[in-house]
Amino acid sequence: MDNKRLTLVAMIFAVAMMFIDQTIVALAIPDLQRDLSLSATGAQWIINGYLLALSALFALGGKLADVLGHRRMVLVGVAGFALFSALCGATPTGSIGEAWMIFFRILQGASAALLFPAALAIVVSAYPLRERGKALAIFFAASGGLTAVGPLAGGYLTEWTWRAIFWINVPVAIVAIVLTLKARPAQATRKTPIDYRGAVLISIAMGLAVLGLQQAGVWGWDDARTWACIVAGLVLLAVFVLNQLRVRDPLIQMRIFSQRAFSADNVVLFLISAVFVPLFFFASVYAQVSLGYGSSEAGLFLLVFFAGFATASQWGGRILDERGAKPSVVLGCAVSAVGFFLWARQLPDMDFSNQWYWLAIAGAGMGLVLGPVSTDAVNRAPNTSYGEVTGITQTVRNFGASLGLAILGSVLVTQNVGRIEDTLTARGIPTARADAIAHSITSSSGGDSSPVGAAGRAIFEAIQLDVAKSTQVIVYAMAGIMVVAFVVARIGMPKGRVEEVIVADDEPEGAAATA
Repeated sequence: MDNKRLTLVAMIFAVAMMFIDQTIVALAIPDLQRDLSLSATGAQWIINGYLLALSALFALGGKLADVLGHRRMVLVGVAGFALFSALCGATPTGSIGEAWMIFFRILQGASAALLFPAALAIVVSAYPLRERGKALAIFFAASGGLTAVGPLAGGYLTEWTWRAIFWINVPVAIVAIVLTLKARPAQATRKTPIDYRGAVLISIAMGLAVLGLQQAGVWGWDDARTWACIVAGLVLLAVFVLNQLRVRDPLIQMRIFSQRAFSADNVVLFLISAVFVPLFFFASVYAQVSLGYGSSEAGLFLLVFFAGFATASQWGGRILDERGAKPSVVLGCAVSAVGFFLWARQLPDMDFSNQWYWLAIAGAGMGLVLGPVSTDAVNRAPNTSYGEVTGITQTVRNFGASLGLAILGSVLVTQNVGRIEDTLTARGIPTARADAIAHSITSSSGGDSSPVGAAGRAIFEAIQLDVAKSTQVIVYAMAGIMVVAFVVARIGMPKGRVEEVIVADDEPEGAAATA
């Protein structure tokens, strides 16, 4: 294996932990609640604390990678993630257990924010411009597939002990560290000061905005706390942008957004992330409630999506290298929109044999988009700031995912509660009881028919159909979002391939030419 491929494999192992963790922990929450006597809020913060730290620190992680060296930050991030995973697995069962788990989950997220921009920057740096498409197609296909592995692995590991879902990260980290040390990717650094004021501003801004979006499902969209967090986050984000335009050595070179192509790339990334990440939650609820699958079977359900994703991502990488990102991204947005639309039409049938090919097509469309648009954004950065730009793109992706999950999740809850309440009250169940059952089914990610078991199989089948119809509304919305992404890509992305540009120290950063 040549050094480029060894480097690619090492970085896939490095990021494997964080992608598996995005879905594997949610599956074990019932076991955690039972063994650690978690409160409902504590259970939620085991998930949200990780995502919050990840969102808030991506920009700083990218800058640190450029200043301190990509290889060094990968090693620090992997080691930190493994250490904090082990400490999560060692959570005591006493009264301190809940605070312990939340604290180390936050540190896990912080480690991932340091790790991912550096790992992606290493892959970009290891391959010449004309080979990056294929390399990053493999990188994103592998990382995307690992996200689907979470429910599968979690289902089996939790049968042994929920602690295993954290301990599994330790051997993966050891392999990643050994491979990284063997590959010895370049340790280029940029001797520029770190704008800590800007880092604090964007961390607080992203933290508040994502917090408001995450808690909207708990506090409600009509709660002052929800909007206070979101508005304060957006205001601080605006303050951050103004600050970055004025300081000499900013955390983020905001002038790079003056490139129409780079801005279009990030808008597309934002939109597809509003679909891509929430899909795991919505598909899991549908699979477990409407189709009656177990958690492991729900994981197999998601693998169909990633079969299409992984296959098409390779085509997208080749198109990017040969013709540029636009043809693949435009085609992928269209294919994904059609796939989601046709899948939505079949959801009320509750027969997966009539759905899987549309789900695979939707995944294939995503595969044509994610790698090329991410690579194109990085290619349009100066070749000395890959960490910074990957920090930007990952911040955009995470914010899009948080917004999509918050808004679409609220729509799903509203749809489910309304439909299920109507179904139950029509059969003589009191409104208060019907409301409690509806919220329970929606928030538990499904599967538990015990609240309505006494009312008979007919009632439960009606609820299964209600959830299917609610999910149909969400998937139609996903198709609509992909149509918007198609329009942005069609209008905003230029034709042709990006040409490599070496930017001198005294030249403005962010320039890139298009062939």
